[in-house]
Amino acid sequence: MSASVEFVVAIPARYAASRLPGKPLRLLGGEPLVLRVAQRALLAGAREVWVATDDQRIAEALQGLAEVRVAMTSTEHASGTDRLAECAAQAGWSDDTLVVNLQGDEPFAPAEGIRAVAEALVYSGAEMSTLATPVEDAETLFDPNVVKVVRKQNLDALYFSRAPIPWHRDAFARSRDTLSGPHWLRHIGIYGYRAGFLRQFAALPAGTLEQLESLEQLRVLEAGHRISVALTPAEFPPGIDTPDDLARAEAWWAAHP
Repeated sequence: MSASVEFVVAIPARYAASRLPGKPLRLLGGEPLVLRVAQRALLAGAREVWVATDDQRIAEALQGLAEVRVAMTSTEHASGTDRLAECAAQAGWSDDTLVVNLQGDEPFAPAEGIRAVAEALVYSGAEMSTLATPVEDAETLFDPNVVKVVRKQNLDALYFSRAPIPWHRDAFARSRDTLSGPHWLRHIGIYGYRAGFLRQFAALPAGTLEQLESLEQLRVLEAGHRISVALTPAEFPPGIDTPDDLARAEAWWAAHP
């Protein structure tokens, strides 16, 4: 990364996750999940690392990491973006501060990937940036829990969807069991934006497409803003949303201590 690309990392960590209650405090390798995520952010070289939470127990779980700051935020926020907007206000970040939104369920986020989303924001000139990786199997492509993205020629996002996009009419008419060609990308839920745009994003009304797909990033596209999509330079293992995901993460952690 260029020495001129300076960024902060903000990690939204809500206690009441619907599919895995108390998720930030679930143990991975004997340590709370939120602590593992914060450690990844520190490894990436962030100027500051903040955890935005709504629960004192999560703040207490981070006391062993003196470099990590905690923003106690409202329990009423509808989204992680709203939570981070409050964090930005508490932190006093200027509008130009580059913020990387690292999800609180990404304990394996590679340092190179965290830096890459910051670089993509700077070098694209877009209002937001994010990452993607090629889809390698049909099961992933057709899984509605896996978000797909298609890009314009300038690498900006054209659309995000839970559906398998683009729909290869002729190939899928023959078979949906195999994939051929570099047409499909899995979205990785990490974002970069300036603090000023973060505040603007949080103030935008929810869009129709956002509500249909249940994908908050579509609000930005519907409002006419750009999201640059870079390919991740390192593997992002899937995040943790369910007990089964946590079990798989434990197995992955044991194999990659």
